[in-house]
Amino acid sequence: MSFNVLIVDDSPVMRAFIRRTIVLSGMEVAGFLEASDGREALNLLGAEWVDVVLTDINMPKMDGEEFVRSLAADDVLKSLPVVIVSTDGTEARMRQMLDLGARGYVKKPFMPETLREELERVLGGAYAR
Repeated sequence: MSFNVLIVDDSPVMRAFIRRTIVLSGMEVAGFLEASDGREALNLLGAEWVDVVLTDINMPKMDGEEFVRSLAADDVLKSLPVVIVSTDGTEARMRQMLDLGARGYVKKPFMPETLREELERVLGGAYAR
């Protein structure tokens, strides 16, 4: 079963890396959307549905924390699985983001297998090839 993913990161290089990592992992992806911050991501989600969001925390305009809070406050979007992909891997930050509603957390830099395993865990095994 294929899925749609939204990648939210202010670095175009990191967005491309995450996209390529998912493609090379063999997971069946129907499509990718990309946003450079949480505000842009919310605008995209108003027009397009995705199955999972991968978001950084440290971004301009609307950071990942505010973005996750906005998703959690929305009756429709609160069910959307969110995986944090961030350089901040402290236990306190991870716990905070999970408490806000994120379903997974991957610390940068990461191994491709780590991202795949977290996506499979969050989405369920049906999304694996």
